[in-house]
Amino acid sequence: VKNREETESQRRNHIAVERNRRRQMNDYLAVLRSAMPPSYAQRGDQASIVAGAINFVKELEQLLQSLEAQKRRRAQLASTPPFAGFFTSPQYSTGAGAGAGTADGSGDAESRRGARRGVADVEVAVAESHASVKVLAPRRPRQLVRMVVAMQCLGLTVLHLNATATADHLVFYSFSLRVSLRHITLPCTSALCSMP
Repeated sequence: VKNREETESQRRNHIAVERNRRRQMNDYLAVLRSAMPPSYAQRGDQASIVAGAINFVKELEQLLQSLEAQKRRRAQLASTPPFAGFFTSPQYSTGAGAGAGTADGSGDAESRRGARRGVADVEVAVAESHASVKVLAPRRPRQLVRMVVAMQCLGLTVLHLNATATADHLVFYSFSLRVSLRHITLPCTSALCSMP
């Protein structure tokens, strides 16, 4: 009789432990299923839920890698000054402070970065009677008007211009100009004539 009671007790114990294990497993599966979109575990059985969770985690890993690559690209673009590709070799990089760069664009990287915060980066290319001028400068009121007036005073005719503003308060100006040789030679001639 005692053996039978002991066996019965062990059997009930075993059944209770098994029920508890199944309940715990079902709770885990319910949490797992709720943590992913329904399309990953369309059937409610254990194998489908686990397989769906594995696929979901793989897709999340791919998404993470993609986002990290985007972050690296954005950081790289942020470290590259805007319109850097438009300047083949800026002849004039003038900064507000001393040592911010030299007239020929040389100088260390730190001074060139300082020049970007300074007055302007300018590149000029001349071919016969035409000139191309590129200017990258901080945005200021009436800046474009002043530049056009200054160019006209120098005898340069603006044929075409583009102005593009950036998010960090810089403006990239691209001018296509006609150079009037008459306006350039007149000051030289008058200077030569006035020499003793």
